Amino acid sequence: MNNKDFIFDGCNMTEIAAKYGTPLYVMSESSILKKCQEIKSDFLDKYPNTRAVFASKAFQTLEICRMVVQEGLGLDTVSGGEIYTAHKAGVPMEFLDFHGNNKTLEEIKMAVDYNVGRIVVDNLYELEALQEYAQKVNKKVKILFRITPGVDCHTHKFITTGQLDSKFGIPLENGILKDFIRRALDMENIELMGFHFHVGSQLATNESHLAALNIALDLMKDVKQTLGFETKELNIGGGFGIHYTGDDKTVKVSEFMDPIMNELYAKCDQYQLAVPQITIEPGRWIVGEAGVTLYTVGSIKEIPGIRKYIGVDGGMTDNIRPGLYGAKYQAVLANKMNQASKEKVTIAGKCCESTDILIYDMELPEVESGDTLAVFSTGAYCYSMSSNYNKIPRPAVVMVKDGKDRLIVKRETYEDMISREI
Repeated sequence: MNNKDFIFDGCNMTEIAAKYGTPLYVMSESSILKKCQEIKSDFLDKYPNTRAVFASKAFQTLEICRMVVQEGLGLDTVSGGEIYTAHKAGVPMEFLDFHGNNKTLEEIKMAVDYNVGRIVVDNLYELEALQEYAQKVNKKVKILFRITPGVDCHTHKFITTGQLDSKFGIPLENGILKDFIRRALDMENIELMGFHFHVGSQLATNESHLAALNIALDLMKDVKQTLGFETKELNIGGGFGIHYTGDDKTVKVSEFMDPIMNELYAKCDQYQLAVPQITIEPGRWIVGEAGVTLYTVGSIKEIPGIRKYIGVDGGMTDNIRPGLYGAKYQAVLANKMNQASKEKVTIAGKCCESTDILIYDMELPEVESGDTLAVFSTGAYCYSMSSNYNKIPRPAVVMVKDGKDRLIVKRETYEDMISREI
């Protein structure tokens, strides 16, 4: 095998780029399966009465739905479209959790009609709409209330969700949640199972999770004493961090979850509470490092003494994260792995926006037009947030494993883009 080319899960990325074209998302099946197996061995098999659901907003295709369910996980969905995709992939609907801060009436009806396993209620509007429709179709719906525990997870403000001032969840202050619980317990078609929280994303430590857990346990103790409600389920969200650049560490499931489960067991014993079923929601952690994006270098523009821009055939339409919240990435020239870095360059996308910069000031070998650039850790929130800005078609997605490749999402064509226009 050519030692000058980047090999990813046994496949030559220069050859893959030539075969499928660029921009191209490439996903490692081996990496995804390894992460699912770590969740199983270090959490699901280790602790009784536990669940893990893949946060499919990170990367949802028919194939990924089938893969994670085969590995024993469920799916966390946040829209009618994600529910529908899971349904078309053959995922049993009881394996689904349905989130969202403003579920439409159509989505609520869809979740009830499809018999989605858990609906995570975010507000009174949803609770009342659920009861009304469930009563109409004579079904009983299992729900969790999403709470805002009021903890700061010290990550980017755009991916922080557990603080008090958030569009997500029900605040614990002023008796609001207790009022919701009373209402739910009085509803004939609603079965309240417990609570959910999610404090944020790309977390390196479990400190905020432990803080939120203790707040949730105090809540569970209080509502048992004052309302007679015994919490059966507690979903503690996801947010496990991965490696993007520099000193970023990929969280280990055991290191993250063992202290949380130990705290749970100790406090439940102290408070004389039944240990609830615990659910986690990893998304980015499963697929983030499993993905690379391949580009072809086009224009090269050097501004003497200032910066050298390397233009690629993709950009913010296939990876909005650098422009959206300053996400940082590492990359290599896939066809020059045997060459030492010798110049500092900035990787620019092709969109008509100054913010369309994928990577600032990185070291690469001498770059030439036609080179293949591979950007690491793009498996999460790149495909799922891709767009047709500037009428640029979305890339294809290829799955690789042990030297074999297969197409799982076709490249969008110009005709595809205008197919719904009249």
